[in-house]
Amino acid sequence: MRNADGSETLGVKLDNDAVIDVRTARQLLGIAAPLTLEQLLKEGNASGLNKLIDAAQTSHRSKGALVKESSITFGRLFRSPGKIVCIGLNYRAHVQETNEKLPSVPILFNKYNNALAAHNCTIELPPSDVAYKFDYETELLIVIGKKARRVSEAEALSYIAGYCTAHDFSARDLQLETPSGQWMIGKTLDNFGPIGPYFVSADLVGDPNNLTIETHVNGEERQSSNTSFMIFNPQKLIAYITKMWTLEPGDIIWSGTPQGVILGYPKDKQVWLKAGDEIVSTIEKLGSLRFKLA
Repeated sequence: MRNADGSETLGVKLDNDAVIDVRTARQLLGIAAPLTLEQLLKEGNASGLNKLIDAAQTSHRSKGALVKESSITFGRLFRSPGKIVCIGLNYRAHVQETNEKLPSVPILFNKYNNALAAHNCTIELPPSDVAYKFDYETELLIVIGKKARRVSEAEALSYIAGYCTAHDFSARDLQLETPSGQWMIGKTLDNFGPIGPYFVSADLVGDPNNLTIETHVNGEERQSSNTSFMIFNPQKLIAYITKMWTLEPGDIIWSGTPQGVILGYPKDKQVWLKAGDEIVSTIEKLGSLRFKLA
């Protein structure tokens, strides 16, 4: 949640429209609990958060900490993860539509923290002399919950804290038309990585390999697929990445996008995104991430 003073602190969504404002609940109840999602992932104290959640729903002293979700301004779920890992060409149909070769191992690239943005954000597009071929990519975000090095596929899911709906917003001209190909540049401009609205813990999601994933632009469906069509599922990704380096709690992985992107259209039908467009990314069990372009 983004607060009036500009800080971003944790909110906990309840079954109804209510959200627990964790910062306010801590002050009213005197219970120590993590103030941010990253603090929870890196430092722990889930028991303190659970104690606060239980008390906030039963104590008359916590009334001021219960707010309507419709009244809050969403903040960034992640502000400074240690690593942001992205996966390219991870759905077979997406590989085919872009006329690329099927990868034999996961294609890794990165974003930086400047790209991180919140649900309901507005992405200010750069001037046209910098880029103008803007495209959508809805992706399942994998959030690491404990230190992982040389993890087997069989063990990999136990290292995942949870998942989010995320968007790998892309400037295709920067990505593909600069000398030698610049994937990172085309995907790492300011606010080009919205995540949200929720972080959902792995136990609530269950199997991440069978989730519907969709994109709508101005109400029109553009992408509709399922995470079961990933070439490298979350288990394979974690096993591969942790051969190369250690993943730490709070690290995040964009896991690739399915078919239906503008880049995959015939060139005479490619109409790139523009200021005024609204994009909605939806993943089953994780919620709908909304943002606008300006």
